[in-house]
Amino acid sequence: MLDIKKVYQEIDKRYDEIVEIRRYLHMHPELSFHEVKTAAYIADFYKGKDVDIVTNIAGGNGIVVTLKGNKAGKTVAVRADFDALPIQEENDIEYKSQNPGVMHACGHDGHTAYLMVLADILIGMKDDVEGTIKFVHQPAEETPPGGAKTIMESGILDDADAIFGIHVMTTAPVGTVGYHPGVTQAGRSYFKVRINGKGGHGSMPHLSNDPIVAASHFVVGVQSIVSRRVNPLETAVVTIGSFDGKGSFNVINDHVELEGDVRTLSGEVRELVKEEFETILDGIMKAYKCTYDLIYSHDYPVLVNNPEMTELVVNAIKNSGLTEVKDFVDCGQVTGSEDMAYYLEKIPGSYYYVGARPKGDVWYPHHHPKFNIDEESLRISAKTMATVIKEYLEK
Repeated sequence: MLDIKKVYQEIDKRYDEIVEIRRYLHMHPELSFHEVKTAAYIADFYKGKDVDIVTNIAGGNGIVVTLKGNKAGKTVAVRADFDALPIQEENDIEYKSQNPGVMHACGHDGHTAYLMVLADILIGMKDDVEGTIKFVHQPAEETPPGGAKTIMESGILDDADAIFGIHVMTTAPVGTVGYHPGVTQAGRSYFKVRINGKGGHGSMPHLSNDPIVAASHFVVGVQSIVSRRVNPLETAVVTIGSFDGKGSFNVINDHVELEGDVRTLSGEVRELVKEEFETILDGIMKAYKCTYDLIYSHDYPVLVNNPEMTELVVNAIKNSGLTEVKDFVDCGQVTGSEDMAYYLEKIPGSYYYVGARPKGDVWYPHHHPKFNIDEESLRISAKTMATVIKEYLEK
């Protein structure tokens, strides 16, 4: 059996290494589907260790490292993502991003760092491990179709009996562990609309079909889907994040483009929103004598935590005696999306959250140019995940 106290001691001894890896990755971020150097860095870390390493999964940058214990048993997978975002970092720190316009603004550098060191510790104790552990280093969480989809389609996790993952959160103080059984994070759909009108001179609008006016009515009208078509007891968010109609002050454009996304917590609402979206778009364009071209795609599915696996996570950590964990919070359902959902569609498991809010009165949310974490959250991530692994394999 795994001596969990010894694992905790090793994590404490190597905490500085976790921080060092996290800061190196923070300095060298790469965008989704372009994480070639990051993937090489991770793979190189495992070279020469007593594990099986599979890289470039399905032609992508995914890596799965398999640790086989001394006894046959269950197989558990643990996932951490490693892509960054197209954001110019504004933090004044010594480990600031060295890649212009690219930043680890979501904590994926921390996810990767804690898992690498935890994996290495467990590799060193493999004689005490019952069963098999698969460490999943996943690229491209931020950009659909997502790295999780590719890894699942590769079949490399077909033998996994359970899967777990962590996201560090600046929305919660260090020492907090968040969880929720069942439907937890929203599914996401993407849309892009090109509205085609008839351009002309601003002084003679009657000779044109103004796509900006048509698009403006659509922006307002589409919000009625949530307020008047979705059951008030259900959840949906429709966001138009881009309205590109720039032109000259006295010119009526011949087209405009809109982009946005939809978040829902059920497949039924997802389909309802799409149907109503197209109905409203079609009607308004007819009214204003415009045409349209539409791309509407379903990206990440709804993330559903297995209730039994979530209970295992909570009980294991509560019974661990970890003094670093101060509070447990059922965080409820959230409208953010995560491609961890692809794993959880097929494999029982749970995705939980570790508080990472920096000390002081000022902190920034995920995807902000000044996002940063309290790195103590990575010690807690490593220790809680080690606890969950042991509980699952030895239960």
